[in-house]
Amino acid sequence: MTFNQFWRVPARAGKRLFRIDLALVPLVLVAVVGGWELLVRWRGYPAFFLPGPARVGARFVSLLADGTLLMHTRMTLFEIFGGLALGLTVATVIGYGVAKSPLLERILSPYIVASQAIPIVALAPLLVVWFGFGWVSKVLVCSLTVFFPALVNTVVGIRSVEPDLRALMRSLQASRWQTFTMLEVPAALPVFFGGLKVAVTLAVIGAVVGEFVGADRGLGFLINLARGLLDTPMLFVALFTLVFIALALYSTVALVEYVVLRWRRAV
Repeated sequence: MTFNQFWRVPARAGKRLFRIDLALVPLVLVAVVGGWELLVRWRGYPAFFLPGPARVGARFVSLLADGTLLMHTRMTLFEIFGGLALGLTVATVIGYGVAKSPLLERILSPYIVASQAIPIVALAPLLVVWFGFGWVSKVLVCSLTVFFPALVNTVVGIRSVEPDLRALMRSLQASRWQTFTMLEVPAALPVFFGGLKVAVTLAVIGAVVGEFVGADRGLGFLINLARGLLDTPMLFVALFTLVFIALALYSTVALVEYVVLRWRRAV
């Protein structure tokens, strides 16, 4: 019996089961925020060095009220989703081709690996120079950030199909499309979702990196602005907003994975 199973208390009819690990999540958050506030009060830190939670909350309300936070958040979300759409699409198509063709793998592998040797922080300024300070360069930075993990997981997922199952599909005279939709896609989905969880968090990083290099909108720009103005509460607001976006994206992917792969738990 595991620790979680030990603490899972049987519920009465119509009531959900209680799990102590879920109950501890908000308690830990309250403890961290309380410790943060006590530290600021004890050490007497000025707001520009380490603002207290109350000051950060007040700055959040002011930025939300005047529309500043929403404007920059919308731009960053647009870049994240655009980068995810472009990066995942290209990575999935190329990854499928690489998984199915050893010749294509030998041709493209050196270039794919070499592209990952260049830090995205070093590549982002070039993209800004080539494509300008607008959203295009930021979307490209996001797509390049998510490309490699999505490609690798696509290749691993397609190649995880058992040879016996492929032989079975051939014996049933299944077409390529039927083999793709009924065998390869279901087999690759668990690995693909694992890569997607990594990709959505990397997309947030990619958007911020692009905005750091050059932008007039976005949460990365807001962080740069707060740093220049020594407005540390605003910097904390931007950071916490990015954390919330990353958690929301990861949780959404996990929920979709739970729903889509429900058939695996029934097997």
